[in-house]
Amino acid sequence: MLKLHFAPNSRAGRIVWLLEELGLPYDINKMAFHPKDLKSDEHRARHPLGRVPVLEDGGVSIYESGAIVEYVFAKHTDGGLKPSVDAPEFPAYLQWFHYCEGMVMPPVNTIVVQTVLLPPERQNKEALEQAQRLLTKALQPIDEALDGKDYLIGEFSGADIMLGHAIFMSNRLGCVNDEMQNIKAYVERIQARPAFQTAITMQ
Repeated sequence: MLKLHFAPNSRAGRIVWLLEELGLPYDINKMAFHPKDLKSDEHRARHPLGRVPVLEDGGVSIYESGAIVEYVFAKHTDGGLKPSVDAPEFPAYLQWFHYCEGMVMPPVNTIVVQTVLLPPERQNKEALEQAQRLLTKALQPIDEALDGKDYLIGEFSGADIMLGHAIFMSNRLGCVNDEMQNIKAYVERIQARPAFQTAITMQ
């Protein structure tokens, strides 16, 4: 049985969504998004930095959400939610899968730090505004790529698990402007998926 170590409002939501989409059975260890849980000796034994998600599968323990997604595809599916390497969609799948952490999540992280995690007296307006500008620029190519598509490569895939979750977070932070109508519609499609709804109710 897979076991997911989870905290709300984190990348661990991606993995709940993934497991629900695939219909895989799993147990969940839900922790508070607080140092008393995440920085405990018990959890640091799972992740040296005390972060989530961490997935345990028998004697295997793995962290980093993208690595977990790839691991689950390799070990527990028969090609589900991932195009074959010779499919014409495969390069775009790889691109959007990794665009998430490379281009979208760095400014999202800064925005969350500057608006949620830091006390008001330590927040930096210039850092926040720069991150908001960078996020808007990073979202624009996605809006263009979604023109005429329901999902990033046409059919729903692991790229949507990774990048779709980040876009949902960006929208919740108010960083998807009204001109990005393709992204707005995409977020609505994602939110309508039962597996996503299950993942978000855990937040």
